[in-house]
Amino acid sequence: MTPSPGEGSGDLSIGRLAVCALGAATVVLVLATTVILVVKPGPVLGLVVGLLGVAGAIASMGYVSKRMTRNAYGDDPQDPEPGSGR
Repeated sequence: MTPSPGEGSGDLSIGRLAVCALGAATVVLVLATTVILVVKPGPVLGLVVGLLGVAGAIASMGYVSKRMTRNAYGDDPQDPEPGSGR
């Protein structure tokens, strides 16, 4: 049975989620390392590129994990309005 739009299949492997999120972070860190090795910037610019790589790795892990979770469990339900009794 296929899930309707907005609903997920409910099937999510924590191991697969971890491997995919860490893989995405690894790709970003490899790209940042490649930029540092190819461009050979000074110490300050190298530090900036490294910090941007770390921030990009964190962002890519969040993006991948959120996307996989939403594919598995569907979108978040709407928050109830204040005073709605729910």
